[in-house]
Formats: sequence, C-alpha cells, structure tokens
Amino acid sequence: MFTRLSLQMSAPESVTDFPKIILRKSAATAFSAAVPPLLQKLYGARGVLSDSEIETGLEQLPKPEMKGLAEASRLLADAIQTQKRLLIVGDFDCDGATSTCVGLLGLRALGAAYVDYLVPNRFEFGYGLTPEIVAVAAERQPDLIVTVDNGISSIEGVAAAAKLGIPVLVTDHHLPGDALPDAAAIVNPNQHGCTFPAKSLAGVGVMFYVLLALRTELRARAWFSDARPEANLAELLDLVALGTVADVVPLEQTNRVLVTQGLRRIRAGRCRPGIKALLRVAGKDASRLVAADMGFAIGPRLNAAGRLDDISLGIRCLLTDDEDVALNLAAELDDLNRERRAIEQSMKDDAMRVLSHLQLDASNIPNGICLYDPTWHQGVVGILASRIKDRYYRPVIAFADADDDEMKGSARSIPGLHLRDALDLLAKRHPGLLNKFGGHAMAAGLSLAKADYLRFVDAFDAIVAELTTEEQLTAAVHSDGELQPEDFSIEHAELLRSAGPWGQNFPEPKFHGCFRLVQQRIVGERHLKMVLAPISAAGDAGQHIIDAIAFNIDTAQWPNPQAEQVKLIYKLDSNLFRERLSVQLLVDHIQALTD
Repeated sequence: MFTRLSLQMSAPESVTDFPKIILRKSAATAFSAAVPPLLQKLYGARGVLSDSEIETGLEQLPKPEMKGLAEASRLLADAIQTQKRLLIVGDFDCDGATSTCVGLLGLRALGAAYVDYLVPNRFEFGYGLTPEIVAVAAERQPDLIVTVDNGISSIEGVAAAAKLGIPVLVTDHHLPGDALPDAAAIVNPNQHGCTFPAKSLAGVGVMFYVLLALRTELRARAWFSDARPEANLAELLDLVALGTVADVVPLEQTNRVLVTQGLRRIRAGRCRPGIKALLRVAGKDASRLVAADMGFAIGPRLNAAGRLDDISLGIRCLLTDDEDVALNLAAELDDLNRERRAIEQSMKDDAMRVLSHLQLDASNIPNGICLYDPTWHQGVVGILASRIKDRYYRPVIAFADADDDEMKGSARSIPGLHLRDALDLLAKRHPGLLNKFGGHAMAAGLSLAKADYLRFVDAFDAIVAELTTEEQLTAAVHSDGELQPEDFSIEHAELLRSAGPWGQNFPEPKFHGCFRLVQQRIVGERHLKMVLAPISAAGDAGQHIIDAIAFNIDTAQWPNPQAEQVKLIYKLDSNLFRERLSVQLLVDHIQALTD
C-alpha cells in the first residue's frame, strides 16, 4: 500500500476509543402536553420546537413547485401522450436503484407505454450520463433520456445526446458546478434560483416530486378516465423511504415525512416483494422496522451489487412482483454483501497494518488522510474511507486504480468539513489536478492521474487545515445526558423507537453513563454481549439488570476480566426475542473502569 502519511498510529477499535462527550442542549420549545417531556427535550436539542414540526402526514409535504418541474412535467406528459420511448439512466447505489424503480414504476402507472432503464456499470463507464453511456443508450433508440440521481454535472453526456437528437431530462440532487448541462429540463432543488424549501431530498425524492407534478399535468389534460384510472403514487413511498435513508441525506421535515410514510407501508406489509425479501434474508422483522434497519440491513445489500457487480441485480429485485423471484434475487444480493464485507475487512487490515507501523499522536496526525493501494477494490474504497474516518476522526480519501494512468478516490468527511466544497476549492487552487469530482457534504468521489497523487495528498491536507479548526478535528460525541435506573424501561425504549425516524442531522438519541459489569462474553465473531446494572447518581448499582451489546469490539481488549464497571455511550433500544420484549443498550463506545 502506498500512502503519503509518514505519520500514523495504531489505535483501538472505534467502539473502544472513548471520545469527548458534548452534552446536547435543548432550546426552548412550544410543544403541547401531548408530547412527552423526554421527547420535548430530545426534539428541542435537534432544533424541532413545536408540534407542527413533528407532524409526518403527507399534507406536510411542500407543494411540487420546484424549479424545472413545470417544464419536466410538460415534457413527460407530451412523451406519454404520444407514446414515445423513455429511457431512465440511473446511478449504481441504493438511491440510484430506488430512483430508477420509482421512475419506471411511476411512469408506467401514469400511462407511459415504453419505459426502460439503463444503469452504467461503475467499472466500465463510471458515474453519470457520460458520452460513453449515451452511446450505449442510443442503441435502444430512446426519444427521451431521463436521468435519476445524476446528470447535474453531465455536461458532455447531455451534449453527446443532443448530437444524436435525443433530449435529456435531468433529475438530480447533487450540488451543481459553475456550469449546467444544456438539458431539455433540469429538476434539482439545489440548482441556482430554485426556491423549493426541501434542499435535502435524495435523488429518489426528487423523482417522486417529478411524478407528482406529472400527475397534476396529466390531470389537467384530462388524461385519466375510468379506463385509465389515476395512479396512487403513495404506493411508491416504500422505495422513496429506502433510498432516502440509504443515501444518508439530512432528515429535515420533508424527508422525515417521506421516510415515515414509507416505513408505515413496510410495517403493514404493503411494500414491494423485493423489500420484503431483503428484510427476510437480513433477519429483520418488518413489523418493527425502523429507519436504521433500512440504512444498515437493506441498503448495504443493494449497494453490494453496485460495488462488486451490477446494480441491475438490485433493481430487478425491487421491480419484480413475484415473491419467489424476489427471494432468490435477495439471496444473491446477500451473498454479494458477504463477499463485500470480506473484501472490506481485508482492505481495512491492509490499511491498519501500514498505519500501525508508524507513530502518530495529536501533534502530527494529518488533517486529511489519503490512502492508496493498487490491489484495492474500486467499489469498496468508500466503505474503507468511512471506517478509517471513524477510527482517526479525520476526513479520509481511499483510492484504487481505475486504469493504468488514473485512480479513483472515495471520500468521507467529519462534521464541519463540506467535502464537495473542499474539493471545489482545491480544484480552483490547483487547475488540472482533478479530472472529475462531485458529491455531498459528507461523501464525495473524485479521479486524478496516478502521477499527481502525492501532489494531491499535500493539497488536500492543506485545504482541510484551512477549512477546519482544532475543535472540529477532535473526536467528540453528542450525548442527550444520563438516564436514571428507572428510565431503563420498555416504555421509554419503545417511545424512542416510535419517535423517529432518526437519521442524518436528526440523530438517534444517545446517552452516557456508568454501569456495573455483571457479565461479559463474545458472541458471533467480534460482538461483546454484556449484562449490566445501572449506577445511580448516588453511585449505587440499581436492581435493574439490562442486556447490552457492542458490535465489532476489539477482541484483544474485551472481554476484560479486570473491569468491574464500564462507562458507556449508548442508545436505548428494545429487543424482541421469542415474542418477549426486553430493554437492550446498543453500545457505541465503552471504557473499562477499574479500581
């Protein structure tokens, strides 16, 4: 492995690396008495201050008045009424897969006679509507290309389509660059001049809004009749919720509405057979599904197809109406996810082996970490970057070979550094250094010449140093405080489960405190199962006995027979086992306390 870090360290697993605790402070709220005091405190600490802000009915969605929607709906309505051939070009992650499915199913439900999809294989064509993928698309002779979850930076691809006489409708949510593609219409809440309030929609949310506007346009044209009934687009909300959670976009109110409505459909069993099948292979109970399950159980299995093979496998799973077919495809996706995890672990071991040979402390840790190994898998470097970021609390970019001359990197950030803005500034300071880049605040992708790697490493470190403070580069966890022994109840645990959906920028409640360690043992390969007794403010261990689990623990340190007490940062949850509900703590960080 090749890295420009002459300064690196060995460190414990993130779950054992106890961070600084920052206590969340709740703002003054105006909730009614119907909202329990605990939730008032938690909501207030997340900037949600009144009953209306926690409403998640569909009536809370902003009206479909996004810039470009009127043009897009007219373009699509004309195409549907004249039976033109529509081709959806998606992205190769979970948001792209769900966006593709929502577009395909929605357009068909609204009367489109000819709709197909094409998703670039990331290893052959890269991201977005490139000229190369346009050439492949042209073989299907589409009359209109519709991009989902991509396209805002596809200037050359849209131009290539125009040369072939194929108009392009761009639907995207990624941040635009200085120039926009010359498309027939662009729908993106983040484009300049768009006043739509919900800027954090995922790609699937943008496509859902396009369908809402299209239905309104077709309604005005008297398109629907007894023979052609109006589509119920709410039937797509299970897919919208899945893509929204998996893309880790901020869960402001609009996204919370979309996710809540989708979760309700899934819990009630009114969802796509593919989602049911993915939950089954993941061992999840659909009736108790929470947002985190979509992010950690369903999303990774769909993403595994795009990372290792072809996301079309995941799309087929989500599109099929046959439950047996869905289960077979879900099993294939589960196998791919197991393979992905094995590759990821091998790559992480490679990275940590190199890092552990070097000495790194607070005085010389780099501001931004870059890692590269020619043997690494291009589809898994993003997950590796995330793992290293969690370990060292620094922005990380992991690189793999794209071809003989070019490398591709996947970047993950920490709170306080907007990755895409940082890469944009770097590109302006060093013209020609980056071949391509794009992304969000917390995740981004880029490519550059291998010969420029060392120059990029220095430039990235300097940019991160300029844009961050020492405090932002210090590992810290926000806590909602300490719970008392009487708070560890099923009622409180179930209240927190139902109070979400929790997610990005609307984080699931975390608490901290000390516990007497009654039992400890390893389950699975690397999970620490514990039995705990809460310690009250007076320092006494209560009578309550609570189960707890810490995933992916450092087995060199745990179990720890010397530890009589532990300090934890944890989530309060409930566990259903053999039809019995019990309180369970999900431990994020653990520190042994010994006499």
